[in-house]
Amino acid sequence: MSVITDAEPAALAGTPDTAEATSVTRNQLLVLDEIQRTAARVDPNQVAALAAEIRYGKRIFVTGAGRSGLVLKMAAMRLMHLGLAVHVVGETTAPAITAGDVLLAASGSGTTSSVVKAAQTAAAQGARVAVYTTNPGSPLAEAASAVVVIPAAQKTDHGSAVSRQYSGSLFEQVLFTTTEAVFQSLWDEEAIAPEDLWLRHANLE
Repeated sequence: MSVITDAEPAALAGTPDTAEATSVTRNQLLVLDEIQRTAARVDPNQVAALAAEIRYGKRIFVTGAGRSGLVLKMAAMRLMHLGLAVHVVGETTAPAITAGDVLLAASGSGTTSSVVKAAQTAAAQGARVAVYTTNPGSPLAEAASAVVVIPAAQKTDHGSAVSRQYSGSLFEQVLFTTTEAVFQSLWDEEAIAPEDLWLRHANLE
């Protein structure tokens, strides 16, 4: 059934539906509750170690596939606002990674082939590797010098009791909140005025 062609005129006009509004509210609370419970189980010492890798890195490279990659692109923007040299792997302007650089990578399973290969290549070049994953025994984690384990369901774990959400959403949500916490902590240390950070914001939008 097409929602556009078969819906009642009231629905097309945007008349509120009590049952739908209740469902949206219930699911919003579900998402927030799952994020809070999962974020509370992330080891702050692991996050602090990852933040230290970023703090002392010469340049920061970020990589991830799909929605995880989008989250790390958002994190890259915030790190750029702090004045760090940041590059997104795969972009045409990304230079070669070398010793002293840091690769920040994310993969829920820790087995995403492109991400694992990037981590192994970075390590072989003498760069440090910092990762977010649900799987501490994964190939991605094995290549890393700092690992943050986010105890969320993997995207193919459809029967998980950890989350009622679909296909890795909880990992990606907690990944976002954790990267924001890292940015906030690094910003606290630098004590840069928000007006100064804003000067680095893109002005060619």
